[in-house]
Amino acid sequence: MRLRRIIIDKDSKGTIIGLWLFLAVLAALACLFIGCLWIRIPVLLLLLALAFFVFWFHRVPDRDITEGDGRLVTSVADGKVVIVERVYEKEYFKSDCIQVSVYMDFWDVHTNFWPMSGRISYYKYHPGRYLLAFLPKASEKNEHSSTAIANQHGEIFFKQIAGTFARRIVCYSKEGNQVERGKQCGIIKFGSRIDIFLPLDAEILVSEGEFTKACITPIARLK
Repeated sequence: MRLRRIIIDKDSKGTIIGLWLFLAVLAALACLFIGCLWIRIPVLLLLLALAFFVFWFHRVPDRDITEGDGRLVTSVADGKVVIVERVYEKEYFKSDCIQVSVYMDFWDVHTNFWPMSGRISYYKYHPGRYLLAFLPKASEKNEHSSTAIANQHGEIFFKQIAGTFARRIVCYSKEGNQVERGKQCGIIKFGSRIDIFLPLDAEILVSEGEFTKACITPIARLK
């Protein structure tokens, strides 16, 4: 059995330190102003649990990548499939596509991974609002980043969408760069959604209600 390493997202260390300092101040205030031991100890234990959760939330999981050729598209994120439908994608493809959306709740790993190997053919960051990420209009109105990846088998387009509590999306996309499926492509902090847009002739391998694992769960296979 291979020992799994715990790696913390490189762009989240400042966030972790800042939140730990805030929790440390709360712990100090609890020690100063809560005289009752039976109240102080549970408060301190709760703050300690929150400190651990902040650390655990920003981890980069060590995953065994599902084997497959350049046609295979795997999940960008852990979460629940909330949309599988035909839509008109108006930002990049400007045509009908199959949309597969994965919603990450507060307890899911929020590190994101490249869904397909290929070249970054498009990238754009969109500032926006912070509506609940599972709402359909969040795809356009919320803060999000858009990326297209192309290879010899076709092209896909996906969005990292911020949620109600998210205030920052980290994305490693840069037009012209070559990327490898299963490597980290960024992170969305505190609640979010991924929309993947696929060609109409792609074989869809998930359905609504299923739970996905980034790098592991096949989302689709290009023709």
